Amino acid sequence: MPPGLFASAADCLSANDPGAKCAGVKHLLQQVQREGFTRDSDSPIPDILQPGRPGLPELVEPGQVPRRRLGSAPGRIALLHAIAHIEFNAINLALDALCRFRDMPDEYYLDWLSVAADEARHYQMLEQRLSQLGAAYGDFPAHNGLWEMAQSTATSCLARMALVPRVLEARGLDVTPGMIQRLRQVGDEDSVAVLEVILAEEVRHVAIGTRWFTECCKREGRDPDSTFLQLLKTHYNGRLRGPFNTAARLQAGFTETELSALEADA
Repeated sequence: MPPGLFASAADCLSANDPGAKCAGVKHLLQQVQREGFTRDSDSPIPDILQPGRPGLPELVEPGQVPRRRLGSAPGRIALLHAIAHIEFNAINLALDALCRFRDMPDEYYLDWLSVAADEARHYQMLEQRLSQLGAAYGDFPAHNGLWEMAQSTATSCLARMALVPRVLEARGLDVTPGMIQRLRQVGDEDSVAVLEVILAEEVRHVAIGTRWFTECCKREGRDPDSTFLQLLKTHYNGRLRGPFNTAARLQAGFTETELSALEADA
């Protein structure tokens, strides 16, 4: 019998152990690919306050997260730890987007389940690289900014699609090429290989956000460009920090109008 998708995704979301969460997402994707899924819309919607996560890392204010100077091994470890934290949160974000908004087409749920599986694989790649460097996820404090945005968009799929994949995750498209360049300069090709996989696949994730943001705007009779810029004004005072990876953002579905407005206000 096909799994009840919302309850199954919520079980993965609530898992505290990263290994169990990643294994659960992989199993659910394989099961859905084999059997399809059912919409168990009467299953409880997860509590937005806190998804499943391990006791560490300690969550602190952004200014308390260690600075990442890539010229030293400890600095590179701190950078990889920060990215691992982002990818772990991204698993939860994809799962929450899947099981919170229950009136979307089937393709929406298949998209976000595939994103959750990608993010789980990214996390495991980073976890393995940290282990090779003698470190582990949880060794450094981290901040909770990604999940705070999930909380503030919990009542609107449109806002979630605009502000998580198209703002927070799209920021990775902008900054990862520079991180790859600096890691290559210090000879850390193993870490470069991990980040190159993540960068290539994150373009698709942001494009999925664009697809469903556009669909939500269509449903509500709203213009996507002006709606996105209005949400930026509401949540970010209309400004995002540049420079922007224009080629990757265009590939991920950003319009010339959006990019011109971002550049003008950066």
